[in-house]
Amino acid sequence: MSLLRRNRISAFLSPHRVELVRLQRHVKPGQAERQVAACERAGEGIAWGAALAQLKRMLPAGTGAEIHVLLSNHFVRYAVIPPQSGIETPAELQAYAAFQMREIYGERTGEWELTISSWDPATGAVCAAVERGFLQGLEELAGSQRMKLKYVEPYFTSVFDHWHDRFGKGRAWFALIETGRLCLALLERGAWLRILNQRILDDVEEELLVALEREALLFSAPAGTSEQVCLFAPEHPGLALPEGSGWQIVPLEDKTRPAPGPLPFQSHDRDRNT
Repeated sequence: MSLLRRNRISAFLSPHRVELVRLQRHVKPGQAERQVAACERAGEGIAWGAALAQLKRMLPAGTGAEIHVLLSNHFVRYAVIPPQSGIETPAELQAYAAFQMREIYGERTGEWELTISSWDPATGAVCAAVERGFLQGLEELAGSQRMKLKYVEPYFTSVFDHWHDRFGKGRAWFALIETGRLCLALLERGAWLRILNQRILDDVEEELLVALEREALLFSAPAGTSEQVCLFAPEHPGLALPEGSGWQIVPLEDKTRPAPGPLPFQSHDRDRNT
């Protein structure tokens, strides 16, 4: 079977850049070819249009490869789907998630494709939404290059799934930071309580601390207690919160559990030199 396995291309798409990793048969993952290119801004066009156009310029044609796409959180909208014991079928769950998304984002959700994490009536789930036109564009691009679009996955989902067992059984904060974007989630005993996906406008450390303090107030964190936040921020390896803030950063990536290869690693300096 391994002789028939397709070559694989992993792509990370953000408004700022596209990263491409080409994994070929019989080549070790550490020797994979990686390309990084900045997206060319084109006025007030579709938010994801520049990333799709840059991916098209970078993809090799006619290879028959599989392509796996990881989407920046800039392109994804999230919502917690609260527990609901009365849901019995996938169709009911889809309708319930669509209702919850409309309550938050309005009628524009009609143009979005919704995906739902593993559902448990007792703990709920997270719903992720991507513009349908973006997904169609990726399908059409893969077809035009004679490739197979294997899957499209949000950045948050990929990182959470890789390290989900690090979040413990009690209250767990999880922060994912990329260029210009903070995604922050809160779980308690396995149940989703909150997911926040917001722009970073200026200082990363300050905006992370403000978001943590605001969300902790909303969910009645005991005053004066110290809490930990599990963090993945490959573009900010030295990120720390002030002593005495009541928050301690726990990096998710370490020698015992490194990040998987397809995740973006490039720092700002590397991007500028690419």
